[in-house]
Amino acid sequence: MAARLAVAGHDVSVIARGEHLYAIRRDGLRLVELDGTETVASDLDASDDFGALGTHDAVILALKAHQIAAVAHELARLCDDGTMIVPVQNGIGWWYFQRHGGPHAGRRLEALDPDGVLAAAIDAERIVACIAYPAAAKTAPGVVTHVEGDRFPVGELDGTKSERVKALAGALTSAGFKSRVLTDIRSHLWVKAWGNLAFNPISALTGATLAGICRTPATRELAAQMMTEAGRIAEALGVRIRVSVEQRIAGAEAVGEHKTSMLQDSEAGRPLELDPLVGVFVELGGITGVPTPAISTVYGLASLLNRRLEAELARPWPERPVSAANKSGRPEAGR
Repeated sequence: MAARLAVAGHDVSVIARGEHLYAIRRDGLRLVELDGTETVASDLDASDDFGALGTHDAVILALKAHQIAAVAHELARLCDDGTMIVPVQNGIGWWYFQRHGGPHAGRRLEALDPDGVLAAAIDAERIVACIAYPAAAKTAPGVVTHVEGDRFPVGELDGTKSERVKALAGALTSAGFKSRVLTDIRSHLWVKAWGNLAFNPISALTGATLAGICRTPATRELAAQMMTEAGRIAEALGVRIRVSVEQRIAGAEAVGEHKTSMLQDSEAGRPLELDPLVGVFVELGGITGVPTPAISTVYGLASLLNRRLEAELARPWPERPVSAANKSGRPEAGR
């Protein structure tokens, strides 16, 4: 998003750390497109200091969901009175019941914001939701490789078509993305979260790509079971999912041999984005009274994997094992 917006002529700043920041400052932010061509955004500001970049019209939160709390208190330094906060995390957002209406209006999801840090630091009136459909991977410091997709639909939490959300969709469209304003952003969010719920933890536990999961009968059936349970939760919340389980699985299979973000994190020895993608559905099942046996089982298994990854990350260097993604013998900066 940063690379394309900058090349399209928008004034863009990026917050980055370590070797990623150094590479962006030295060579620009490089985006390898689907056809192998490169887009290089060199005319952008990059810093690891939130206070060094001034205020912005929009702040796009492109962190993993479990990383936001650590920087939530810094976000005000990027904002003025009219600044939008645009979360683009996978899974269900911590903001899901904010500006929602109905019996659960304002409810805080414990799996996503256990201490209330996000609700306290980020004013719900600033939030404009965005669903990130593209698949991509950071393949080197300062380099992102685009794998598939170009849709970034956006929507106000209360379903209105405000001037600011139309301006955001216009900016993304000008950068070559497909972005439209949705008046029921949560229903569309469920379609993406539905697949992430199943494919991400199964991939992390098995090492399989999307195609591998979908073409293996046992894991395809497990994914379908998890999605069926989540579909019942959606119905209980009044959400209408516009595609079937089989259509969603077929869409994932069509992406091909892509490693999910959770598998990428597992292979790199990073903690998993587990609660926003999986754990929150266990909580929502409890809220709505919908049983989640398959989701809960996979969540338990993935939680053990995540605990091991966190323990290894906490070990002092050089006791920490070297991952396949980092064979340099050095700890990666920013981890």
